[in-house]
Amino acid sequence: MFEQIGYFICIPFAWLTRLFYSLTSSYGVALILFTLVVKLVLIPFQLKSKKSMLRMNRMQDKVKELQERYAKNPQRQQQEIADLYAREGINPMGGCLWSLLPFPIMIALYYIIRLPLRYLMNISTENIAKIGELASTLGYQVAGDQSAGYDQIFLTKFIHENWSSFEGKFEGLIDLDYNFLGMDLAATPNALLDQFPGGGWPVWGILMLPILATVIQFVMTFINMKTTGGASGQNKTMFYLMPLMTLWMGYMLPAALCVYWIANSFFMLVQEVTLNKFFNKILDREETEKEREKREKRAAKLEASRAKMAAQQATMESAKNKGGKKPQPQQNKAKKQNSTNENGRVGQRPYARGRSFSEDHYND
Repeated sequence: MFEQIGYFICIPFAWLTRLFYSLTSSYGVALILFTLVVKLVLIPFQLKSKKSMLRMNRMQDKVKELQERYAKNPQRQQQEIADLYAREGINPMGGCLWSLLPFPIMIALYYIIRLPLRYLMNISTENIAKIGELASTLGYQVAGDQSAGYDQIFLTKFIHENWSSFEGKFEGLIDLDYNFLGMDLAATPNALLDQFPGGGWPVWGILMLPILATVIQFVMTFINMKTTGGASGQNKTMFYLMPLMTLWMGYMLPAALCVYWIANSFFMLVQEVTLNKFFNKILDREETEKEREKREKRAAKLEASRAKMAAQQATMESAKNKGGKKPQPQQNKAKKQNSTNENGRVGQRPYARGRSFSEDHYND
């Protein structure tokens, strides 16, 4: 299942490489053009994440301030940093996906280089076996212990050297020449170490390819770290780890992969420098406009406050000019109602009377 998935992933890359080889008749140039086209296709998808990374780099001072302010409260610190990124429209994970894309491309290209008959030429396993049988009758022999991983490369080189015996006999079979600038791109640099310092340019050139790929990788990684403002221990580790991995793999794998790494790192270097200048100008303009909007909002708020105060003062002055005191609300005083009629009043003082009351009671 996984083999089939890998096969279908390799199909478009193999077709592109085969197309450029048919146009240029140079395996090295085909790999460089392949790398350039893949890079150009991926650029539109990387623009948004690149701008987000640059904006995040400009937030480093505010992030450090929040880290210091909430150093004793990690949960609050993370929340405040997340809120800061949300307000600024930054996605911290936005560039992670695109940074991983070169790895599957490199793996697909590795299989195309290592198994040229199966992937680059898209020849079935049955026909590959027949090609091997024909090559055996012509004197081809498997090259020792390396046959387990690179037998198709050696067989492809043998086919190139004896092309007249294979031409037109197998569908899809092409005359593939690994020579590029006097170097054999099918060779692995570690297999040529015993020929150093002799061997001339074919050996020196192959041994220099991993070093050149590593140097360009260092420069590209340095610019990328400077762009993202990454001075943490993790970023410093990656700064040394990735180029060193390129150096090690460059000596262990076919030299054609070094050509891809060199071209990919160089194009990425140009891309980083170009996009940094482009987006930094845009971010500078956006920050200037944002600051101007803030000043305009503060001025409008101040002007509204002054207008409100002036309106209140005008109302108070108008009230004074019309007569001074403000009209007081009338107090309704309820009149007390006597609870007795005229027969129950003496000296205008009401009081209770019983049935035995008599006005002449005290006259005697």
